[in-house]
Amino acid sequence: MEILQTEIAVAELNAATLHASLSDVSMESMNLLNQIADTYPDAISFAAGRPYEGFYDVTQIHDHLRVFCDHLRTRLGLSEAETARTLFQYGATKGIIGDLVARSLAVDEGIDADPSSVVVTVGCQEAMFLLLRALRADDRDAVLAPSPTYVGLTGAALLADMPVLPVRTGAHGIDLDDLLVQLHRARAAGQRVRACYVTPDFANPVGVSLPLADRQRLLDIAAAEDLLLLEDNAYGILSGAADRPPTLKALDRHQRVVYLGSFAKTVMPGARVGYVVADQRVTGRGGGDVLLADELSKLKSMLTVNTSPIAQAVIGGKLLAHDCSLVAANQQETDVYRRNLEQVLDGLDRRLGSRPDVTWNVPTGGFFIVLTVPFTVDDSLLEYAARRHGVLFTPMHHFYGASAGFRQLRLAISTLTYERIEQGLDGLAALIRERLDGDGEVA
Repeated sequence: MEILQTEIAVAELNAATLHASLSDVSMESMNLLNQIADTYPDAISFAAGRPYEGFYDVTQIHDHLRVFCDHLRTRLGLSEAETARTLFQYGATKGIIGDLVARSLAVDEGIDADPSSVVVTVGCQEAMFLLLRALRADDRDAVLAPSPTYVGLTGAALLADMPVLPVRTGAHGIDLDDLLVQLHRARAAGQRVRACYVTPDFANPVGVSLPLADRQRLLDIAAAEDLLLLEDNAYGILSGAADRPPTLKALDRHQRVVYLGSFAKTVMPGARVGYVVADQRVTGRGGGDVLLADELSKLKSMLTVNTSPIAQAVIGGKLLAHDCSLVAANQQETDVYRRNLEQVLDGLDRRLGSRPDVTWNVPTGGFFIVLTVPFTVDDSLLEYAARRHGVLFTPMHHFYGASAGFRQLRLAISTLTYERIEQGLDGLAALIRERLDGDGEVA
């Protein structure tokens, strides 16, 4: 039987028929930075806020696994078959190290978290998405966030179809007066503001920290306005300061704070393990009250099913090896970050301190410094800086959704050695002098 050959059209998809988030400029940020870094691999990078790699050792992974398996056998009394099943099988959706996470929070942060309120996630990014997805009931819902803000939050909000309402950032963090203005304005317009995202300690991208008095006032606002606070604390314990202010969650007495944590900066980003502490009660279910953590677990079961038990075991072993104190586990790294921060701030002053039109903030910890300059800082300048001066940074407009920040750049100080910092600052200073003095190519 002869089969007639007809021309069959190749399938094509129109961008207009795909999710709207795919056309948002903020979704391109990570890919663009990675692409430029790959194109200029020898450029010294102040762009990525990654942890320091100088203490990495592959044998640590095996050591952490061994410690965790010993914990399962000796402390929890599991048999060899049960220990193997814990690592090899899917496991509980909420995770297998919730008790260790809770102990770590108690030791390092003074946070009293019931393990049942902890959901271990695939990085903190999944925790953000789960929260925003759960809080979005209809088109009225929105979330407040400081401007500029971490692109992971805006990206998660795009995926969850949750509008982000910007709140001005002041010298020490989110502007609480403007928070009230934006909250009341949104409500007057018929929006239902479900929460406010905030990073009180060394916020990404601006590096600033919220004073204790502002933390207490923020909690008072949350209580008075019936508002949840989504506290992201990726950098707090890395300050090394004995008198660092308590987290919002440690100060919270009315369960207004949902706490977002990550082991990316304190153990290893490659494990992709984060968590959320969501101890708020959810009423109205047929079976009675449940925790918000239980509701998030339902969503997670349909998204990632569970977080890799092997990855959790590595994190758990690291915690157990240091009596569940990440402060103790990160003493060497914290010293590096403090030295790097001081070196970069001193290096900027030596190279650019005589330029009154170039300024920068002075964080007391964390990974980030923001420079303000009198010329446009965009992606074409970043590419030019990498090609001509061998240095990378992050244009701040990425943290404003390309709506502002075109005269600012972010420097991440965490990954570099002393020599690389000096070389990178030389390249950055040459670029800035070139722009100010009108010499060199046009980007």
